[in-house]
Amino acid sequence: MGQGRGWEGAVLKLLRAKDFVCTVTEAEDVTPHYRRLRLSDGGLLATTGVHPTMWVRLWFSDAGRPHQRAYTLVDPDPATGTFGLEFALHEGCAADWARAARPGDTIEATVQGTGFQHPDPAPSHVVAIGDPASLPAINSLLGTLDSAPATIWFEGTLDGLPCQADPARHEIREVPRSDAGAHLTDRVRAELPAVLDATPDPYVWIACDTATTRTLASYARKELGVPKGRVHALGYWRAD
Repeated sequence: MGQGRGWEGAVLKLLRAKDFVCTVTEAEDVTPHYRRLRLSDGGLLATTGVHPTMWVRLWFSDAGRPHQRAYTLVDPDPATGTFGLEFALHEGCAADWARAARPGDTIEATVQGTGFQHPDPAPSHVVAIGDPASLPAINSLLGTLDSAPATIWFEGTLDGLPCQADPARHEIREVPRSDAGAHLTDRVRAELPAVLDATPDPYVWIACDTATTRTLASYARKELGVPKGRVHALGYWRAD
């Protein structure tokens, strides 16, 4: 493995990334635009271990060129060597592969760069800002930081999606996607200060499209003064 992956593959190889071949065992359409797969891991979990919000790089063919995208593991089970993946279906080679995936299909996965550090001190309130692409990571985050209340700005609708938020502790604010993420940015700018003012040790987690994530992370750090170590931001996809 690792051949024909271009410069990205070469860099990951230099960083001693670990490669695995995973096999689809189950496929389910959760909604017309959201698909769940279950895979055997090819020894991945036994080799790397498991941590919250853990993700892998999957390799796809994009018109003959290698293309990698990161996906959060859903319900990883080292005992059985299996994990789930959930795909928000839109345009692109990753979504095309997920739509067509059937039991027996294989996909190459690389593990490098993933990690999680529990916030210290523990957050008194969790702020999560995401969308269908980052929903599996949001679920993992909420399960890990389950002692803290949370406010979640979700770009899109959760109708029919596998959200694990607890209504008793987690408030979800759905925001329709419009103006390439500008509507979400405006809502967060208008509402986030009041949430942060009401809690002494917040933890802000942002995972939207790359441009929106960058804008909101800068806003939280520079304008609202949230310490850098209390803001985790990762762009999950690039808007056209």
